[in-house]
Amino acid sequence: MPTTQNQWLDQVQSVLEILNQGVIITNDQRQIVFANTMFLEMIKKPAKEVFGRLVTDLYPPEELGRIQEFIARREEQGRALYEFYMPQADCGRLPVAVTSRSMHDDDGRFYGIITATDISEQKRAQMELSRANSLLLERGRQMEQELQLAERVQQSLAPKGLSWSGASVEAHYQPASSIGGDYGLVIPGDDRLDIVVCDVSGHGISSALVANRIYSETMAQIERGAELGSMLKHLNHFAVQNLASSNFYFTLAAVRLHQSSGFLQFAGAGHPPIMVIRRGKSPLLLESTSMILGLFENAVCAESGVETELQTGDRVVIYTDGLTESFNSRREMLGVDGLQEIVTEASALPLADMKTQILNRVAAFRHGRTEDDVSLVLLEIS
Repeated sequence: MPTTQNQWLDQVQSVLEILNQGVIITNDQRQIVFANTMFLEMIKKPAKEVFGRLVTDLYPPEELGRIQEFIARREEQGRALYEFYMPQADCGRLPVAVTSRSMHDDDGRFYGIITATDISEQKRAQMELSRANSLLLERGRQMEQELQLAERVQQSLAPKGLSWSGASVEAHYQPASSIGGDYGLVIPGDDRLDIVVCDVSGHGISSALVANRIYSETMAQIERGAELGSMLKHLNHFAVQNLASSNFYFTLAAVRLHQSSGFLQFAGAGHPPIMVIRRGKSPLLLESTSMILGLFENAVCAESGVETELQTGDRVVIYTDGLTESFNSRREMLGVDGLQEIVTEASALPLADMKTQILNRVAAFRHGRTEDDVSLVLLEIS
């Protein structure tokens, strides 16, 4: 350092040498008159290549405009705070946080004090975090696309309404989240109409995957013409052997309408009772006789089905417990009795309006959003 420097510089340099930041001092000609050891280590240059030079001399020509902007800000406002970099002798760039101040000594001489803090670790952490966030965003987009596909697949498992020789069907399905664990089938044949409603425990992706697999097995059984009781035994055995899990089970209601005889066969496993509605009479409840499926090999009873004769105008209501296990603001559950009352009052309406009325009445009773998947299928003999 030149020996002509004043007493003020002599006093501060000993203090500046012990700092963990790089520090330089410039005079009114913007020449560097002091650089502490930390600054020289950061820039990887000896003192003789720094003292007496302009700050702009340390940077490549393309950075001149930025440097002059920082200097002008300091001279105008008295200080400046910014992030930049320090060019190193080995062509490296050290990211730094810069504090720049203007001040005068006791004799009125102007000086600039520039302090540079190494923030390379912070920048590396930011870059790693940015990369991690980018990966998370990309994975999030992939998951969203997968969920949208899963939702479309799940919607394809929902029961569909139709008009069939001698019968009409209205159906509704609403998962608790974007995808759920209910599925339904409405399959017309030459002389029969098969309807199946299944409720897999839980909801979400895992339930949807299980429902999809059981759906395929159910379709295969119906296409083979299996009796309803035999179908329940097959589905239960398949689930126990291939999908065994203490957290997994499902309930199922299956009806088969024979066009020529007008008889309705019903087989249920752990499912809420279906309702047979006839004008002028209280609803007939057909109860499940088998246990829930997927846990025990002997869940299906030997006499697993019942049969009843239907008349023109009769209606059959099949549903999942997403309707009956609805709670009001007093935490009272609607239950089968409450749903039966709603069904009875709505049964005089056209079939499509009856479906809408049931759903609206249950929604009006329920406090808050639904917590379970909801399936509803109405069958009318015409």
